[in-house]
Amino acid sequence: MSARAETREPAARDQRLVATWLTTMLAVFLLMVVLGITMRLSQGAVVSLSFPDFYAIMTMHGLGMAGSLFAAGIAMVWFVAARYARPSRAAMWIAYALFVAGAVALLVATLVGKFAAGWYALYPLPFLKATWPSWATGATIIALMAMGLAWLVAQLDILRALAAEYGIGRMFAWDRFRRQDGAPVPAAVLIASVCAVAGILGTIVGAATLMMYLFKWFAPATEFDPLLLKNSMFMFGHTIVNVAMYCGICVIYELMPGFTGRPWKVTRTVVLAWNATLLFILFAYFHHLYMDFAQPLALQVLGQIASYGSAVPATAVTVFGLGSQIHRSGLRWSFVPAAFTLGILGWVLGGITAVVDSTIAVNLVFHNTLWVPAHFHTYFLVGYVLILLGFLFQLLRSGAERLAKVGLAVMVAGGYTFVLMFFLGGMDSVPRRFATYQTIPYPWLVERATELAKWGAGAGSVFLVGALIFCVSLVLGRRRSANPDE
Repeated sequence: MSARAETREPAARDQRLVATWLTTMLAVFLLMVVLGITMRLSQGAVVSLSFPDFYAIMTMHGLGMAGSLFAAGIAMVWFVAARYARPSRAAMWIAYALFVAGAVALLVATLVGKFAAGWYALYPLPFLKATWPSWATGATIIALMAMGLAWLVAQLDILRALAAEYGIGRMFAWDRFRRQDGAPVPAAVLIASVCAVAGILGTIVGAATLMMYLFKWFAPATEFDPLLLKNSMFMFGHTIVNVAMYCGICVIYELMPGFTGRPWKVTRTVVLAWNATLLFILFAYFHHLYMDFAQPLALQVLGQIASYGSAVPATAVTVFGLGSQIHRSGLRWSFVPAAFTLGILGWVLGGITAVVDSTIAVNLVFHNTLWVPAHFHTYFLVGYVLILLGFLFQLLRSGAERLAKVGLAVMVAGGYTFVLMFFLGGMDSVPRRFATYQTIPYPWLVERATELAKWGAGAGSVFLVGALIFCVSLVLGRRRSANPDE
């Protein structure tokens, strides 16, 4: 085990690798934003989509968003790992190729083949009276397996590199409970280790689930237990979505001290919080299954406890740590720390509303309303995505500060208005996953839901304009950095 804990700047080839991952994921993200706006325009009766088209777009939007943002999170964690250990560039390029191949296949399966079973594709729905051809189902399964293999290759290599550098116990900072002498493991390494282990376990469960889907596709007479596959699919989906968020938090722990001049201390409280998060995040998905009355009651109670356990400790130590970083530090509010801080705010707000929804008594009312997309759009759109853009701005060393800040302000205005329309819809019991509200037998609810959808589409468009302004700032900022006399 090496005693080295100092930070080293990744080589130029490392930076090009991570930049390639992130710019690709940014392009996929912008395409998914366009699909999301299209759905809200359809629900607002501004454009007309057939049911098969709407649900195919909804499937691509959900899978594309979750997949690309998780992949971006892995790339950010790889960057952190490369500052302290020696992950493999070859493994990351192989993972990149697998992910891109899977993403292209998924686009074809949904937008051409019209596969429309939703991101969860709950068994056995994809195989029952499908409105899409069988090849689209098979292509979707294989596409997801390719992306899952990409994530697994990258995460296993990150975990190998960190374990080789620090050893299993020290990478999780367990030595903080035995003695206080010696340099603690960097905070970002602790979180990167948590992300890698949770992400690997979630991905393996997803791979096993998809193997059964593939078997069913090849041999339609085969039958599996629907509740078991529902559990495994939600364990996979919920875990990787939450790990993506923690990958963003990881780079804040790593990079924020560079702006404040203060180290992010690894206290016993921080160690306990993140190790508890690793334990609870693997069981928090049970809160998706409160409506399954065949599920044993103990699992529902476990889901309630794990939902609070996975959210509260990590949030508390991160918010307190960020406050300690900023308070009287003389921080200059350039784009990156501003994006990081606003990202934490969005994460906290989305997390609080998620915890509210994971409370059994509340979930009984909100489960199938727009409150659900409201909370996960909040911690992604005005949380994680802002952190991701801040990291990308820092990675590419863009010099267009003012233009990037304009883009950030526009994104924040559009993003919060967008999610507010979801929250208002949830409070009014507007149902989610409806292609059109015109069939709802309550005229006042149809009018309210349609109006909120129009406002949501408009606000989403404002967010998209802000994101495009940010993209322009990257291009101009890179050119300005290369030619400082311009």
